[in-house]
Amino acid sequence: MILNRYLTREIGRPFAVILGVLCVLFGGYSVASILSDAVSGLLPAVTIMELTGLKLLIALDVLIPISLYFAVLLSFGRLYGDSEFTAMAALSVRPAQIARVVLSLAGVIALAVATLSLVARPWAYRTAHTITWQGATSLNVNAMQAGTFYTSEDGERAIFLTHRAGPGTPAQDVFVRRKLADHTEVIFARLAAPLQQTTADGKNQVYLTDAHVYEIDPVNPQNDQILNAQGLILDPESAPGAAPAYNPITANSTDLIWSSVPRDIAELQWRLSTPISTLLLALLAVPLSRTRPRQGKYAKFGQAILVYAGYYLLCTTARTWVEHGMISQFPGIWWAPALLGLVLLLAMTAPHLFSRRHKISTSNTPLSLGAP
Repeated sequence: MILNRYLTREIGRPFAVILGVLCVLFGGYSVASILSDAVSGLLPAVTIMELTGLKLLIALDVLIPISLYFAVLLSFGRLYGDSEFTAMAALSVRPAQIARVVLSLAGVIALAVATLSLVARPWAYRTAHTITWQGATSLNVNAMQAGTFYTSEDGERAIFLTHRAGPGTPAQDVFVRRKLADHTEVIFARLAAPLQQTTADGKNQVYLTDAHVYEIDPVNPQNDQILNAQGLILDPESAPGAAPAYNPITANSTDLIWSSVPRDIAELQWRLSTPISTLLLALLAVPLSRTRPRQGKYAKFGQAILVYAGYYLLCTTARTWVEHGMISQFPGIWWAPALLGLVLLLAMTAPHLFSRRHKISTSNTPLSLGAP
């Protein structure tokens, strides 16, 4: 029990640090990728934070396995470098005992990854898509500034303010272009002021002074109309368009089980493979971390990065092949984890085979965990 707690603590500390650093880096990248929408007034700051949190939740089923993989590599590399594993071997601690500690810890983390991948990840995708869709059909008019074209993400609306003192104040020489069901509407107004009261559904309305409305029919030009109004109330947030198309990444895992569509099969297999990858990568880090005493805990990092990059590339390639029907449901993407399992088997059995030959040719010395 003392050994188990010690090894778990040695793995847990770098795991928490690495996962925290990766979350901060990914969160910063996510904020930067959507910050332009907040600056241009399309999305409020609260929505930006919601989308960032959802994207981080989506990425956890990838960030957690890689964090555990490098945590085991880092902690065991230090134990090898400080000859602590050599001391454990002198106390009759066998490699199987150490592997069981890693397997137990990785098993608990793999269950959490499975929950994230099968339940939390599709929910986060659905919520993020809903927020993005709503953002594509709305504009935060109170935050707009002069001299910038504001377009919705779906391209259905564009607004330009020529002069404005600041957010929430009246604007001069306003241009609005909206694509409606059967025609395009172009509005030019001398003055536009946001109304203080919003509608029942929380939308902001704008009062236009000296407005000129041009309704353009691209099919039948004879139906074009021009309307001049001294005063006009405009809702720049037009009715939402069609709901987002079906995407398997937003579907419930239970619904994907009964589907025979290649895209659904690839998505389900990807979700199921993440906990398996967590276990395999954590166990593979054990033989990869073997170093000579005082060699340094970072000695195998380059090799470990290449192994992970190759495995991730194989998984994504296999997923793409299944999505496009290039590979059937079986083997599907399972050949990639199977290949990693084969590499793990060879990495863990090769030192034992070498030790048997060494024992036959020399003496019956016990296996040293510090051997490279």
